[in-house]
Amino acid sequence: MTDQSKTKKSEGSSIDFSGFVLSLAQSAAIDLGDAPHKDTGKVERDLPQAKQTIDILHLLRAKTQGNLDGDETRLLDGLLYQLQISFVEAQQLKK
Repeated sequence: MTDQSKTKKSEGSSIDFSGFVLSLAQSAAIDLGDAPHKDTGKVERDLPQAKQTIDILHLLRAKTQGNLDGDETRLLDGLLYQLQISFVEAQQLKK
């Protein structure tokens, strides 16, 4: 593998904090039934899995407090707010 192809490969697979958080939030949204599963195209709910992913995002917020820039903090807080609202709504639909 040449140095140029190594560089292209590493650039394509790099992820930053915001991308990581967005990926987790997307997984939670799928588990909440807010988005179709990317492989099946079906909307399915898995509330325990959604709760676990939301809890992971809360853990990340606590462990990174003071180390994030303003945009990252707003992104994480906004995603958590949206996911928590969706979780409560999904629980009410389940009843």
